[in-house]
Parts: sequence; structure tokens; C-alpha cells
Amino acid sequence: MATEIAASPPPPDTGTTAPSRDGAPLPPHLRVWRHYALVKVRKALVVVFVVANVTFFLGRAMPGDPIDVMAGRLTQGGMSLEEARIIAANSLAYDPGAPLWRQWWDFIVGLATFDMGMTINRPGFTVADSIAAYLPWTLFSIGVGTVIAVTLGLGLGMAMAYRRNRVLDHVLSVVASVLGAIPNYLIAMLLVVGGGMYLSWFDPIALRGTLSPGVEAGFNAEFLGDALYHAGLPIFTYVLAIIGTWMLIMKASTTEVLSEDYVTVARARGLRDRRIAVSYVGRNAILPLVAQIAISFGTLVGGAIFVEQVLVYKGVGGLLLDAVNYRDYPLLQGLLVVLTTCVVAANLVADLLYSRLDPRIRK
Repeated sequence: MATEIAASPPPPDTGTTAPSRDGAPLPPHLRVWRHYALVKVRKALVVVFVVANVTFFLGRAMPGDPIDVMAGRLTQGGMSLEEARIIAANSLAYDPGAPLWRQWWDFIVGLATFDMGMTINRPGFTVADSIAAYLPWTLFSIGVGTVIAVTLGLGLGMAMAYRRNRVLDHVLSVVASVLGAIPNYLIAMLLVVGGGMYLSWFDPIALRGTLSPGVEAGFNAEFLGDALYHAGLPIFTYVLAIIGTWMLIMKASTTEVLSEDYVTVARARGLRDRRIAVSYVGRNAILPLVAQIAISFGTLVGGAIFVEQVLVYKGVGGLLLDAVNYRDYPLLQGLLVVLTTCVVAANLVADLLYSRLDPRIRK
């Protein structure tokens, strides 16, 4: 009688890389160090560090320092340059005589301790407080716009795939291609000029800002309604800017799934079309796209600066422009580091989601 040898179950997938070259298992500390998630986090931190250093030196490479900029503005009122520089030096929290290496070291130490310092143009205000006052409005408008655009784009893209080569497919494909080719800030301009000025669908002046005068921030219906009212135009801009891309992506993914054998088998078994569309086609078509949602969110964060300037929406866009115009180095550095972190974090989430959906990429 042949001896039966029971096969041992394969080891669980921990997300780590392959063992050492001689086949021996890695020590625990190396397994942790080479874990897929930790490797991605390390790379993300390196990207943020590099961007932070580039931001530091590029900001100071711009012509003029904060004192020069403020003195130039004061001289436009008839003040002499010497008096203007004295007033600017006493008004701003900036030491022009500080060596560059010392400024860099203070910036790196502050970055490591999550202390971005004080603003130059507004003495007494920290960079963190200034960013915290504007960043939530940007994230709110982008978040709502992304959810609406992705939801509608997935639904319309699936409808296009089911009716491919028909009138609906041709019309929506043209619309999606056009929307996907127009930059978001140009869409914002077209909405203001076309919808606001020519067609008078809304008053672009009344929609400026984030809240109406007299409305206090709080978790109540008045505040939420007014916040949505003022964020409506940026949200609509973000929806139009990315919905076309999601329509085309979902159409391609659904078309690919419709050609799979298990869909044919499900139809041969007599299952209803609605169940096939939801349980078989829709689920498998959306699954590879989940990670791309995070990437889409990160892309919008980077492009929100121009949209907010066009729509006069008080997010980080206006704050960044002031930091550049007034050479407020700490504020400029803090804003760009935070925006870069948002984009890098979105890509990191996308990588981690992808590794969960398809464990093969962790090998």
C-alpha cells in the first residue's frame, strides 16, 4: 500500500518579500523592514522629504525677499525706500541676515517635529493654524466632487458598455472625451462666464467665499446648507473635470468583463440580466478601479489651486498665492508640503488597496 503523504498548507501571505537568497527564512526585524506596506511608506516619506527640500530652495530662489516685497509696496504710496525697508523689517517676522544653512536646518527640524513655524507676513500666526483654517474647505469641495463624479461615471460607463456602438454610447463617449480634455480651471472659467454672466443661471459674485456674512461655523442646518451653497460651483467643476475619465475607464473595464466566460455561463444558466449586471459584471468591473479613486482625489488636490483662484473660493489656493506674492517662506513651504503629502498619501492608499485586491504584486 502506497504511503500517503499529507501536503502541508502553504504559509499565509504576509505581504513580505521573498526570503533570503540561500532559502533561509528572514529574521523578524528584516521581515518587518521588507514588508510591502512599510516599503511603500518609506518611499512615500522620501518623496515628501525631497519635495520639501526642493520647495525650500526654490522659494528662496525667487527674486526679492519678504522685506523687499513689502518695502516695494510701501514705496508705491510715496514713502522712501529706506523708510519702507525699516518699517518692513520691524513688521515682519523675518531675519534677512540669517544664513541659508541655518534656515534650512530649522526647517528640517521643524518638519521632523511637525512644527512648521510662524508665518512671516502675519506675525503671531503659526503656519499650521493658517493652513488649518483653509485646507478643510478644499478637502470638502474635492471630496464631495470626487464622490459624485465617481458614482455617476461608473454608472454611465457601465451603461455605455452595455449599449456599445449605439446612439447612447456614441453620444456619451464624445461628451466624456471632451470633458476629459478640458483643464479644470478652464471649466471653472466657462461656468462663471457662460452660466453666470451670459445665461444668468447664478450670481457668481454671491457665490464667492466659503460662507455668507453672519453665518457661524457649527454642526447645524444653516451652516451646512450655506457651505454647500458656496461650494456648489467648485464641486460642479470637479465633477465635470473627472467624470468623463471615469466614464471611459468604466466602459473599458465593463466591456472586458462582459467577454469573460463566467458571464456567458451565468447567462446560459438563465440568470436575470439585472443580477448578472450587479453580481457578476459590475462587481468585477469596479474592483480593479477602486485604487484609482485615491489617485483621482490626489490629482484634484494639486489642481484645486487654480480652480479656487478662478472661483474666488477661500481654500488653500488663495493662501498659496499670498504666500508666493509676499515671499512668506514658512507658509509657502508648509502649504506645498501639506499638498504634496495629500497627493503622496492618496497614491500610497492606492498602492495598498491594489496590493489587497491583487496579492501577486507584493511578490
